[in-house]
Amino acid sequence: MVQNLHGVNVVVEPVRVYHTGSLASHIIGYMGKISEKNKQEFTDAGDEYPYENDDKVGQAGIEKVFEQYLRGTDGEKQIDMDVDGMITGEYTSKEAIGGANIVLTIDANLQEVTENALANNIEKIKTGGFDGDVYDAKGGVAVVTNVKTGEILAMASYPDYEPSAFYNGLSQEQYNDYNSRGVWTNKAIQNAYAPGSTFKMVTAIAGLQEGVISRNEYINDTGVYYVSDYYQPHCWYYDKYHAGHGPLNVSDAIKKSCNYFFYETGYRMGIDNLEKYGRFFGLGSKTGIELTGEKAGTLANRSITERWSAGDTVNAAIGQGYNNFTPIQMAKYISILVNGGQQVDLTLVKSVVQSNGVAVPKSTIEEFVNKKLGISNENTNEDIQLDPDAVDAVLEGMLSVTDETGGTAYSTFKDFNIEVGGKTGSAETSTTDVNAWFVGFAPFDDPEIAVVVLVENGGHGSYTAEVVRDIIGEYFGMNVEQITEDMSTSSEMESFR
Repeated sequence: MVQNLHGVNVVVEPVRVYHTGSLASHIIGYMGKISEKNKQEFTDAGDEYPYENDDKVGQAGIEKVFEQYLRGTDGEKQIDMDVDGMITGEYTSKEAIGGANIVLTIDANLQEVTENALANNIEKIKTGGFDGDVYDAKGGVAVVTNVKTGEILAMASYPDYEPSAFYNGLSQEQYNDYNSRGVWTNKAIQNAYAPGSTFKMVTAIAGLQEGVISRNEYINDTGVYYVSDYYQPHCWYYDKYHAGHGPLNVSDAIKKSCNYFFYETGYRMGIDNLEKYGRFFGLGSKTGIELTGEKAGTLANRSITERWSAGDTVNAAIGQGYNNFTPIQMAKYISILVNGGQQVDLTLVKSVVQSNGVAVPKSTIEEFVNKKLGISNENTNEDIQLDPDAVDAVLEGMLSVTDETGGTAYSTFKDFNIEVGGKTGSAETSTTDVNAWFVGFAPFDDPEIAVVVLVENGGHGSYTAEVVRDIIGEYFGMNVEQITEDMSTSSEMESFR
């Protein structure tokens, strides 16, 4: 036996093992050898520093944020040896204390389905799986929330990585591969994107609440909207074949994603009211999720530029212009909308249980996370009571997107046996790319979950709807493989929403 060999000692060291491979990698994060940067971070935070130079510490994700809870406390063992180096005795002078268990809100099965559905959708878009249209889809995000509690049930960022690869350090080959594919970024919280037409529900709610439009008012889309002699934006439906959508009420405008309707609504109410409701839905502000690197994004408002114009306002009203939000902010927005206006605090952490079985109080966890991430408890959201009738009008429009002929996601959900509300969005970027969004919720009559999907340069928002369908199918225990999918393209495919 090795332990009986003269001069040979067997040392047992703990090793972090990730049993589920790359599953939820951007949430869990990874460990690596402690660095000078890590040491400085602990010093700056005023934390205790119980580390040796070759220790492994959390470098990203939950591993990083909850490093102090996960690590535990080292023990001490005294070893007695004779002059020949043989161990004559050993005893523990200080018992080691195991780290805490961090219980996440993530549903592992739903997370796996979400990741697979997102990856498959991106590949399908890249290979022309939607009627031969090929887009160089660069990556994507999917976020699933419980709309009543704010718990995040799944959150995928593609491409992902293998956390275990970092434990002993990446090889140069692995580093080059990861770097070329951009796996480091958690796109759900670290990238902000123009929301496109998925923002139109904010404009609709604001217009209804402020009384500049009514539920039964019809606005006539003539195709081209006159802002000034120098700026006349057009509806996406305006071309040599169509003069516009014609008269639409607010629910129909959401169903058909009519730019003209929302240009007019935004123009009537002005940017200040639009900003107020955007703030209410948490847009342009960090959610406070328990991960490092979250961006605040930008909500269009007149302080951005010294020469704010009416053109800036109508652009903002359809989710373009200065609007840029993270997908996790979008998930919060949809959650608040479909639960009737109740604020929710998004969270990934259900509980923290110490090694002795005692749960850490939620208030203590919140205080710890706020300090770690530099989050203020100050509530910057507007205090608004949503009118149930206004919410109903908007949600009915979202139902018609998936449930009625002419809805921009009807072909994906027409045979689905759960009523789903949704909204497509195709947002032009500063380059030639068009990011594809779909936001949805289910079931319609008593919403439980909200789902937000974004594919970078995905072409059309309707292409991403099948990701939402598969996620909802898994959540409600449906066999989505037996759903018949109509891959025909509607002549009303959106090009700018």
